[in-house]
Amino acid sequence: MSCITGGDNYCKILYDIKKYGRGGIVGRMKKIVDWVTIKFLIVGVINTLVGTTVMFVAYNLIHLSYWVSSAANYVIGSIVSYVLNKHFTFQNKDKSPKVLLKFILNISVCYVLAYGLAKPLTMKILSGVSVNIQENVAMLVGMCLFVVFNYVGQRYFAFKIKE
Repeated sequence: MSCITGGDNYCKILYDIKKYGRGGIVGRMKKIVDWVTIKFLIVGVINTLVGTTVMFVAYNLIHLSYWVSSAANYVIGSIVSYVLNKHFTFQNKDKSPKVLLKFILNISVCYVLAYGLAKPLTMKILSGVSVNIQENVAMLVGMCLFVVFNYVGQRYFAFKIKE
């Protein structure tokens, strides 16, 4: 099979093998999924348990709005996330307020982006069901989007490891 019959992805794989050797692709994946990623996921499980409990209790038991409930999740969850990710995951020793401000900016952008995308998307897809179900599902979708956006933001912006 050649690049002509295999397409662009096949050419990219062949180029990577030629440039980096057969272990090059695996090596590049290890840079994406490494021990830092695993620690981030562990912290994420803890953070998710705390934040999700806050969010769904606020929405379903206290009857706060979608935005207040999801925001409560991220205020409480962000405190847990900041402490654990700064010290455990990324082992960031910087004591300047700049790190905290970058973290807050990252969380804010990720929150607005994730939940701002999740709600209209879910409302459109689930237009035939009750608003209560739509908003509960939207909060779950928002959480998933937030995890991805937040990992990238924390790793490469808020707690960027200087090499």
